[in-house]
Amino acid sequence: MSGIKYSPDHEWIRIDGDVATCGISNHAQEQLGDIVYVELPSVGQALKAKDQFAVVESVKAASEVYTPASGTVTEVNEALADEPTLVNQSPTENGWFMKIKLDDASELDPLMDEAAYNTFVEGLD
Repeated sequence: MSGIKYSPDHEWIRIDGDVATCGISNHAQEQLGDIVYVELPSVGQALKAKDQFAVVESVKAASEVYTPASGTVTEVNEALADEPTLVNQSPTENGWFMKIKLDDASELDPLMDEAAYNTFVEGLD
């Protein structure tokens, strides 16, 4: 499994061939608190990097989620409709949001690896 990369907006993306899985980081779900609803994109939807692709609602707030790279949605995590708390319990495994077929993997080059992201998050406190 390839490593996860992170955006400054707290989204993560994990590449597997030309398909990438996306979601929000553990830090993001901790900041949001208990997630009660996730609005996901449609399968087949074309997205450009930094497009909003989801909305997460928690007991504290609603927050937009942006795609780290351009591509076409190939799958969404249907389990989140019934169990949005999967995002709290397992943000980078069971709580993923969508899978996209990447248009250009080089768009991921500026994103942070886990160590850089952890340093970035520590600087936010």
